[in-house]
Amino acid sequence: MATLYVGNLPWSTKAEDLQNAFAQHGEVLSSRVITDRETGRSRGFGFVEVNDADAEKMIAALNGTDFGGRAITVNEAKSREAGQV
Repeated sequence: MATLYVGNLPWSTKAEDLQNAFAQHGEVLSSRVITDRETGRSRGFGFVEVNDADAEKMIAALNGTDFGGRAITVNEAKSREAGQV
């Protein structure tokens, strides 16, 4: 399994929107849009978990493409360092 970071998302993006966009290019295991803890509003980025075999294909197909009027950034997510909040 690989986790892809998706940045520069429109504020209105839902997890289902990410799932639908990425599913056209391979198997999506899960998707989530990160929200602000206090306001509940989108923070403009999210993560999509996909099969390792599909990850590079999805990055190549979707990085820099238009999603809801914005050019999204798609790359392999970096693991969080211990102690990072």
